[in-house]
Amino acid sequence: MLSPTEQLHVIKSGIADVVPIADLKKKLERGVPLRAKLGVDPTAPDLHLGHAVPLRKLRQFQDLGHIVVLIIGDFTALIGDPSGRNTTRPPLTLEAIQANAETYIDQAFKILDPDKTELRRNSEWLGEIDFEKILKLTSQFTVARILERDDFSKRYSEGKPISLHEFLYPVMQAYDSVAIQADVELGGTDQLFNLLAGRELMEKSGMEPQVALTLPLLEGTDGVQKMSKSYGNYIGLTDGPDDMFGKVMSIPDTLMIKYYRLCTGLAVEEVDALESELRDGAVHPNALKRRLAREVVEAYHPSGSGSSAEEAFDRVFKQHQAPEDIAEVAVELTDEVHLPWLLSELGLAASSSEGRRLIDGGGVKINGEPVEPRQYNFARAYVENMVIQVGKRRFARPVSGY
Repeated sequence: MLSPTEQLHVIKSGIADVVPIADLKKKLERGVPLRAKLGVDPTAPDLHLGHAVPLRKLRQFQDLGHIVVLIIGDFTALIGDPSGRNTTRPPLTLEAIQANAETYIDQAFKILDPDKTELRRNSEWLGEIDFEKILKLTSQFTVARILERDDFSKRYSEGKPISLHEFLYPVMQAYDSVAIQADVELGGTDQLFNLLAGRELMEKSGMEPQVALTLPLLEGTDGVQKMSKSYGNYIGLTDGPDDMFGKVMSIPDTLMIKYYRLCTGLAVEEVDALESELRDGAVHPNALKRRLAREVVEAYHPSGSGSSAEEAFDRVFKQHQAPEDIAEVAVELTDEVHLPWLLSELGLAASSSEGRRLIDGGGVKINGEPVEPRQYNFARAYVENMVIQVGKRRFARPVSGY
């Protein structure tokens, strides 16, 4: 088993925050398995990689020897989490909640080890609470405290309605932590208020309070908005291998390491090494992204699916974007290559000045990936033996001239 310091390094990889981190250190130093909790409301049937981020972190807790408690919020889903909402959520029927829950569980166990997961439904305890108990629970929180939430305070200041039952949501989620005696609760950065409410209620109930561990929201394929079906930038857990591979290949290079940390099962040390290689130019970004796409596909599909999807991706690329007989041009490449100069050397631009204009106009691609405007200098590994494209029909492959 890893030491507490080593475990903390794994747990902290890719997270947004731990509140308070000193408490987590103390819990780990006891050498007793922690109870790591994640509560999910089954409000939709299909999950995407963004939904899977906390599940991936839970799997790390399992691999470290801790106890994972996955709570299906079949009771809290009757209200719907108001976090980040500017309107009251429409109610779901019990039938829809149960159907969504079954789908969620099936998809969650593609990541979690079922034999090491304590699966609970919060209707077990919330459905049994009488009105006297509700009064005692709600007396532990003030209206001013609840209104500290950004979404509630914003709606209140804008005169938008807040239904009274929405105030009960953080109280119910907090009671989940009391009911299962959580040591750590996971959630997105937008969940911090709810997680701290659980910590507060546990303390007032005479229990050791839980640690709140928040995870960043995952940007979608556009690299800007958080992953969401409504934005059309999502990668679904039930997407086919070919579709999933192609979507991962479309993410910006700047998100690759984040995706490695949050969306794959690779060891933290291995991701650290990949990040170092990328930073030092020891690995080509395209090769790293291809591996990422294979890893994501293999996580949700049978062994070998990643390689098959990559072959399908390449067939499409060759048929629709690049000819099979691309001219190879010998050039003397230094460790850092000035792309406008290279375009001129390859015969793809009349001069370096024209090369800059082509780049700034969005007309240049390297291995099918657009070059950002005003991005002129690249490590040698990024361009050597790669397909350089200008416009739709001009291609060349630079090879070392010495």
